[in-house]
Amino acid sequence: MRISTTSCLCPVLVCLCFIQRCYGASHHLPAKVPSKNQTKLANGETEVHHRPKRGWIWNQFFVLEEHMGPDAQYVGKLHSNSDKGDGSVRYILSGEGAGTIFIIDEVTGDIHAAKSLDRERKTHYVLHAQALDRNTEEALEPKSEFIIKVQDINDNAPKFPDGPFVATVPEMSELGTSVLQVTATDADDPTYGNSARIVYSILQGQPYFSVDPKTGIIRTALANMDREAREHYTVVIQAKDMAGQVGGLSGSTTINITLSDINDNPPKFPQKNYQLYVPESAQVGKPVGKIKANDEDLGVNADIKYSIINSEGANMFSISTDRDTREGIISLKKPLNYERKKTYTLHIEGVNTHVDPRYSYLGSFKDTATLKITVGDVDEAPVFSVDHYILDIYENAPSGTEVGAVLARDPDSRNSPVRYFLDSKEDGVRYFRIDESSGLIRTTQPLDREDMSWHNITVMASEVDNPGLFSQVPVTVQVLDMNDNPPEIATDEEVIVCESSRPGQVIQTVTAVDKDDFANGQRFSFALPSQLPVNPNFTLKDNEDSTASIIARRRRFNHLTQELYELPIVVWDGGEPSLSGTSTLTLRVCPCQRHGRIRMCQGEAFLSSAGLSTGALIAILLCIVILLAIVVLFITLRRSKKEPLIISEEDIRENVVTYDDEGGGEEDTEAFDIIALRNPAAAEELKFRRDVRPEARHHCGPSRSHKSPTVELDEVDVHEFIKQRLVEADMDNSVPPYDSLQTYAYEGQGSPTGTISPVDSPGTQSEQDYNYLDDWGPEFQKLAELYGEAESDVKT
Repeated sequence: MRISTTSCLCPVLVCLCFIQRCYGASHHLPAKVPSKNQTKLANGETEVHHRPKRGWIWNQFFVLEEHMGPDAQYVGKLHSNSDKGDGSVRYILSGEGAGTIFIIDEVTGDIHAAKSLDRERKTHYVLHAQALDRNTEEALEPKSEFIIKVQDINDNAPKFPDGPFVATVPEMSELGTSVLQVTATDADDPTYGNSARIVYSILQGQPYFSVDPKTGIIRTALANMDREAREHYTVVIQAKDMAGQVGGLSGSTTINITLSDINDNPPKFPQKNYQLYVPESAQVGKPVGKIKANDEDLGVNADIKYSIINSEGANMFSISTDRDTREGIISLKKPLNYERKKTYTLHIEGVNTHVDPRYSYLGSFKDTATLKITVGDVDEAPVFSVDHYILDIYENAPSGTEVGAVLARDPDSRNSPVRYFLDSKEDGVRYFRIDESSGLIRTTQPLDREDMSWHNITVMASEVDNPGLFSQVPVTVQVLDMNDNPPEIATDEEVIVCESSRPGQVIQTVTAVDKDDFANGQRFSFALPSQLPVNPNFTLKDNEDSTASIIARRRRFNHLTQELYELPIVVWDGGEPSLSGTSTLTLRVCPCQRHGRIRMCQGEAFLSSAGLSTGALIAILLCIVILLAIVVLFITLRRSKKEPLIISEEDIRENVVTYDDEGGGEEDTEAFDIIALRNPAAAEELKFRRDVRPEARHHCGPSRSHKSPTVELDEVDVHEFIKQRLVEADMDNSVPPYDSLQTYAYEGQGSPTGTISPVDSPGTQSEQDYNYLDDWGPEFQKLAELYGEAESDVKT
């Protein structure tokens, strides 16, 4: 490394001297006191101890780093006490850097550094020295190890490894507030001299900030620094070694310091008085204007809450804060009316929502402004006198009867005439009409309260000069009741009369109903028709509480003699005028059983005592019907099943037919009928296969002219017959390659016992006459035909 001349130190060479001790006793001075190498014996003599000589003694060598001279730097000298100075001793050096960095004079033992060294790269070198006899190359001294240390000089400037730095400090901080600590490093040896002793100083940033020379802590040097005045500062810190003395090396770094915001500024309106124009047609709840106060702070420190502090403005208007723009949004709370009030004055206050009590001494964090609102005149729709009209009219009133009137006026100063009309979209237009000038509502037809007791219509009003601007109001019309409906008995069910009823016994209590309302329909009187003769069976008693009792006049009713009775009853209501109605009740005579106060017929009592409901009985009957239907169906199917034909035991056969494709079904088994074996004459007639076209067999099959000669029944050999059929099947190229296995119940020809069947015996004649089977009926008709054919064959 290159070192400036002002920083060079005078090299101090530490030489290792080899001490040659004197030989012989002449070198030992006599003394009364024994030396360290003598021991006084008991007889007064002294024993001398001789220590062995050390070949060489040395300490560490030191070499200065960054040597820039033209000659090699002298390190030290090796010398052995065996060296007489005649050049017979040769010194050799080995180890780290031997021969390249460090060289030795073999004769004198002088060591030099041939290269410039850097302590920051390597602090020391370990080497080995040895003295040899130049003539014999024998070691005069054992090999010894020594260290050469590189001595430090100030060749490295301090550095800030983490710079540049960024720091923040709150504005308005007190004097001496800590901002940041910076630390510099020096590669020089901190244990030797002042090369690595660092002192900090500030080069830029005064008088706002200062730095501690030893620790590097940066502090504020001014109190109450205002972010709104200046937000960013650049500070340059220097670190210098050699304890800051002249000639020391230095390094610097930059710190960017930002003052963070605090709430130290109140909101302020740009002006104290504002004006706003709002038309009277403005909608309630909609914004009508904005106002904003400025705050120099940032973030939440600049949040503002607006409010209207005077009652005049707070009753008609409201204000809210827009979080994005921090504006006060003014909205309408009630509808404006130019004709009633033309101006409003609002006192608006803006207050910070986040106030730091530490800075309360700066003042109140709020501001006020005055807003004057001017209401603009607008052509408004007519205004009705009330918000909802409720009218009434008696039912059955003739068409054109007045129901009531509505009133609307023009709220503007011109007071334009108003025109009335009904909303055509509503159903009530059918029943009412309105005079467009006076607002008088009339009926268009008589109304029936029992059909519809309330009618809802909408009346609309517009200025004659401006028909497009209109308003509307709901009108409810109540139809009042009149006594126009006669009463009637409340029940339509039959009245049960028990056969055991006695004279004077109450059969049932009846009530009446009336479609009219409470005033005219809840008081009833009952009686039997006066124009009819006296009823010998029943009478009626008015209970004078809107009910009547049916009473029996005789005993011993019998449902077999007469089951049904009719009883007409006349009912009067208590309306004005009073109306009456006649209802006829049906009374059914039934044998009854008493269960407390409940009467029921015997059939119904039986069902009730069984504990089964009507639905359960229907389900049980349905299940019974289904079971009967299943049984009948099963019996019918069994009767309709055909009985198998009676065949002889000799006609039993087994056919095993195997096909690789879909064959002809039963037609294939017919080709192997056992009759052909028992009747060779019939077998001679070759049958065509039904599953092959005749044309194909005609062209491809063997010629029909080559038929086998006809043989007699008693001369045929069944085995020859089967072989013949097999040859014909093999020669027929028109049929598919069917593989068939036939098994015949044939025991050979010429059985000595013969057949036991009288039907198929050609040689014997039956002596039995079976003509009587024809007289047995159709069940034996088939049997009679079989035996009749057998007899005819035998005769022929």
